[in-house]
Order: sequence, then structure tokens, then C-alpha cells
Amino acid sequence: MSSLFAEHVLLPTGWARDVLLEVNSDGTITSVEAATEPGDAARAAGPVIPGLPNLHSHAFQRAMAGVAETRGASSGDDDFWTWRAAMYQLVERATPEHMHAIAAQLYVELLRGGFTSVAEFHYLHNGPDGAPYDDIAETSVQVIEAARRVGIGITHLPVLYGRGGFRDEPLSAAQRRFQGDAESALAITDRLRREFDGVTSVRVGLAPHSLRAASVEQIGQAVAGLHAVDEHAPIHVHVAEQITEVDECVTVTGQRPVERLLEHHAVDGRWCLIHATHMSEAECARLAGSGAVAGLCPTTEANLGDGIFPLLGYLDHGGRFGVGTDSHVGRSAAEELRWLEYGQRLLHRRRCLASSGQQRSVGRSLWDGAVAGGSVAVARAVGGVEVGQRADLLVLDTENPDLAGRAGDGLLDAFIFSGGRGCVRDVFVGGAQVIDRGHHAQEAAVLRAYRRAVTDLQA
Repeated sequence: MSSLFAEHVLLPTGWARDVLLEVNSDGTITSVEAATEPGDAARAAGPVIPGLPNLHSHAFQRAMAGVAETRGASSGDDDFWTWRAAMYQLVERATPEHMHAIAAQLYVELLRGGFTSVAEFHYLHNGPDGAPYDDIAETSVQVIEAARRVGIGITHLPVLYGRGGFRDEPLSAAQRRFQGDAESALAITDRLRREFDGVTSVRVGLAPHSLRAASVEQIGQAVAGLHAVDEHAPIHVHVAEQITEVDECVTVTGQRPVERLLEHHAVDGRWCLIHATHMSEAECARLAGSGAVAGLCPTTEANLGDGIFPLLGYLDHGGRFGVGTDSHVGRSAAEELRWLEYGQRLLHRRRCLASSGQQRSVGRSLWDGAVAGGSVAVARAVGGVEVGQRADLLVLDTENPDLAGRAGDGLLDAFIFSGGRGCVRDVFVGGAQVIDRGHHAQEAAVLRAYRRAVTDLQA
């Protein structure tokens, strides 16, 4: 696509009519002109909004979505930790080829669900025996190539996973595929940076798994090493997802997880704190003031029984947020934002809570916030429909009954709170159309490979 005309486009300044977008050969928007004529530009089949970045994904977990929903022997004992045990069983058998097939299927689904880029928090580095592959970045390359194959932008985050708990316990046998140190994590990032240098759809960062899985010293070494070669590279970390994790951190270190992270590291806009579910009021204010992004995954957090993020207080302090699909029990941008708002409604027993300032539309507030925060978290120019940003665009389907009679912000309210994935007609990533009338050109072949991989893993 070199140019696209749409009758209605959501720009950072608001909705505009009769907009002509010009896009250069690398997928960057070079001109945005409203109240103009289409000329010979391609015409969008509906209203255009910016695509949403997905700031947290464990792609391989798509293969177990819906699997861990059978109660254990004792009623009431199932929690995050029992789910993790089921996930480890999948980890034991997954090959690099399985990972490619699963990631490709997931990424097609994310595109159809309104996500145009993804931050892949990737920790399945080693072979089943715990030994590195001959190519230390073998599994990372497979996942990135799956993203390139289907056309989604990717920020790849090799994970540093160095210990089994806050007391420096050794990793368990089930965790040997994750094992690494700061040096090996940096070696993977270096390999990927060289392999995909100049590829505009690929960004490389780093992910210390969590404070329980990496010491303060390991995190500091890895972050310093990465920022020495790329000072703007993103850093993502799980933090304060579970009450058990918070309690253990306090017992061993005397500090809460978010407090400890902020105390020992120069957390700023390059950082994305995933979950941060259980924060004190002081932690909430400090995190918001740091410029970091809170990475929220409402469907996974609900599925795992994590808890509810303190969104209202965080927004009151000016905090930035984005959303991700994490374990992929949900794969729709609208669903994540819907449940982000619904969690607050259930907690506070009131409605329309995430609207901000003079913006009364909850759908518009959520979409704008998640695009802005998500673009910072993935460290790519995907922050909206404006000059200098990539042409990552969704075309909404006004033939869908959920959008009938809707216009302006009402389209976003209906899309998020009623329609969901079925409202996404077409998707462009970097100016290239990857979803056409709800379908991906490779979806049949990708699905066949995914089915083979899942059947193999479950055999």
C-alpha cells in the first residue's frame, strides 16, 4: 500500500473525515491529509483506527489454552502454581519446530483480533535436557520467523531465568529449558540483533523473568550490557503477580517486589512491568511516576486467579498502561480491554470507570491509552495514525450488527464492549494488508501445521 483513503479515521487528535494516508516503502506514514479527495488511492472499506500493540505474549502457551481447567483432587487448591505445573508438562516436549507452528497460529489469531504487533517474552531457550542448542538463539529465531511469515510486528524479549526463588534456590528439573545467566541472555540478544539488523518489523529487547528468577545483580548486569549497545532497548519483567510471590519477597528481602525493583534499578520509560497486580499505594504512585508501562493481561490474570490491578489509582497518578494476552486464553484486543474495565466495575461496583479527563467514552479512553502505552513498551513507532509512525491499521466492519448505527467514539465503545474480533474487517501492518475481510492468506496452512504440533505434543 502506498496510499489509503478512508472516510473516517481515528487520529491522535480525534476523528477526522475524508483522510488520505501516504505510506513509504518501509511501511511508515509520510503524510496524513484530512478533508481531501481520494484521487487514485485505495479506499478503506470502513472506519480506520490504529492497530493495538500486544505487550505480553508467551506464544508456546497457546497450545495449552483451555487445558488446565479440570479441578485437582482437592477442591479449592487450584491456583497459579498448579497451573504452572501443567505448563511445565508442555515445556518438556516442545521442539523448535513446534514453537514455530504454535507461534504462527497464535499470531494469525492476534492479527484477526486487532493486534498488529506483539512483545514476545520468550524463555524456552534450551533443549529438553537443559543444554543450549548449537545455535543459542535457535528457538528465538523460530518464533521471530513465525511472526515474519504471517506479517505481525514483533519485539522479541529473550528471558533471563537464573534461579529458582528469592533464596537463590537452584532451578528444578522442569525449569532446565529456561536456565541462563546475564551472559547467555545477552548472547541471544546479540545474535538476534545481528540476524535481523535492518528488518523494520523486528525489535530486540530483554526480559529478566522476575525478581524470584533473577537476582538484583543479574538483572543489573543484563540491563547494563544491553543498554551499552542499544540505549533505547525495552526491558520487560514479571512482578507482583501473585500474593505468594509478594509475601516471599518481603520475607526474604524486607521489600515488596515493585518497591525492590524501583529501589535497585533505574526504572524508566524503557521498562514494562508485567502484571504488577499487588502494589501498595506508594508503589502504585512510584511506578506511575517512573514513566514505565504497566503491562496488564486481564484474561490471563482472571484465568489464573491473580487478582485485579489497581487501575483507577494508577491512572490518577498519570500511569501508562498497555495490554497483552500472556497465556492466550483470550486472543482479542477488545476482550482484554473489556475485561480491564469489567474488573474495575466488579471491584468498585460502579460503571464507566476507565474514562479519563474530558474523554467520556470508555472505549476511546482504553484504546488510546493501550495504543500509547503499548507502543512505548514494544519500543516501535506504532503509536497511532500520524506521520512518522508505521501504518499499522485496523479497518472496522460497519456491516457487523454490533456497529450498526455507530459513529465516532461510539464505534470503539461498541467494538470493545459488544463486538470484539468480529468487528475487525481488514488489518494492515506496515502498510501491508495481512487480514482481508477477516481472513489471513496463510491461515489454512498455518492451522494444519498447528494441529500437527498440538497432536504431537499431546500424544
